[in-house]
Amino acid sequence: MTSTLVLGVGNILLQDEGVGVRVVEHLQEQYVFPEEVQVLDGGTMGLDLLHYLEGVERLLVVDAVDARREPGTAVRLVGSEIPTFLGRKLSPHQIGLADLLSVAGLQNLTPHQVVLIGVQPARLETGLELSPTLRARVPSIVEMVLAELKNWGHVIQHRHSQA
Repeated sequence: MTSTLVLGVGNILLQDEGVGVRVVEHLQEQYVFPEEVQVLDGGTMGLDLLHYLEGVERLLVVDAVDARREPGTAVRLVGSEIPTFLGRKLSPHQIGLADLLSVAGLQNLTPHQVVLIGVQPARLETGLELSPTLRARVPSIVEMVLAELKNWGHVIQHRHSQA
């Protein structure tokens, strides 16, 4: 049973809007996660992600957010800070994320712990690649995710260090 869900959301067709998905791709390529941790590319699925929250105790979301900071700045938001923060939308999928968290609450599916690692985008133009600013930040955002998982008691292995 999954006790922790790492969810990367965003639209990869709009450059930095896809940073959450790109971070999840990096995690999946570079790390091995224990059975109780699921790492998921949620893309722009919004409410279609609701069933993934069943039985989840901890939810860690990675997404592009308008933090009104310098491009590439990452912010960590916890619990009740998140829905209010999503009031500043970058794209239609963020409505889905706010709705997902609201509906999860109505259906008693809200995980005990919810953390959002939000990243201030530099470019939101049509394109499949992250801007150079955010591409350079992916390793540090990955480290933030790994630190959160470690804090929650999970042991994550780098693929290259496996025997």
